[in-house]
Amino acid sequence: MRRSRTFEWEDPTISARAVGDRSGLDFLREILAGRLPAAPVAATLGFTLEEVEHGRAVFVLVPGEEHYNPIGSVHGGVYATLLDSAAGSAVQSVLPRGMGYTSIDLTLKFLRPVTVDTGKVRAIGTVLNSGRRTALAQAELRDSADRLLAHATSSCMLFPVPSD
Repeated sequence: MRRSRTFEWEDPTISARAVGDRSGLDFLREILAGRLPAAPVAATLGFTLEEVEHGRAVFVLVPGEEHYNPIGSVHGGVYATLLDSAAGSAVQSVLPRGMGYTSIDLTLKFLRPVTVDTGKVRAIGTVLNSGRRTALAQAELRDSADRLLAHATSSCMLFPVPSD
């Protein structure tokens, strides 16, 4: 039985141009409030930023069949995208105006399968250490019963970004 899905996103250059104009936390708060567009990958996979504070970011996803691998559970790449987004956004939340980040690596441990029956999952990212050039963050993927589904650590490179 064939299925289809349609989604929309906003111009990603709007947010990209704005990242250097405010602190990382203010930048993420603008996305959370809908005043800046979220990343197109969030629309593609159907996840959203739910919370952000200094050193912490939370993304949520309700798993659907469109996230499945061929054996009938959510594909590991979906886990990785959620955890990378949460860890990276936690890093962004501690950066001063004019600074950005990029992931250097992502180490991921899958602990439990996720299916449509799992319900909403939360990727919770927290900063473990932030220096002048690099930051280390972790992220946990949890279900509504607060069971740990996956865990990741991410090293991020910090760099200056131009103001618009």
